[in-house]
Amino acid sequence: MDIIEQARNIGKSIQQDDRYLKMQLTIQNADADKELQDLIGQYNLKRMSIQNEMQKKDRDEAKLKSYQQEMNTVYAAIMKNPNMETYNKSRDEFTVLMRRVMAIIEQSANGADPETADYSPSACSGNCASCSEGCR
Repeated sequence: MDIIEQARNIGKSIQQDDRYLKMQLTIQNADADKELQDLIGQYNLKRMSIQNEMQKKDRDEAKLKSYQQEMNTVYAAIMKNPNMETYNKSRDEFTVLMRRVMAIIEQSANGADPETADYSPSACSGNCASCSEGCR
């Protein structure tokens, strides 16, 4: 089996991993959540309003501040949505998996022992409440 074939097998294994499957399910749930999609649409409109106002020569700073506050309010609502919270958690878990896979490949390519090469979070603050990495 050549290296490209092995890489394709890794890709297949990733797509069968529970973390990948869970993330795909959370994406479907978020896409089907009408309230969440409406909030995302509102957020994008607010962002466009900010961009449009910023491009004006005589931009209205009060209007910009108002748009920014409105956008922040919508963003907070998006992030509190249960489907978004679940998606973010599943995405973080999948990201850790991918970081581990990539670290093993990169370290091995640089001469490390593939049996011991692994990902280790580089900036552990010791405060697990603010961490999405997971200890390895």
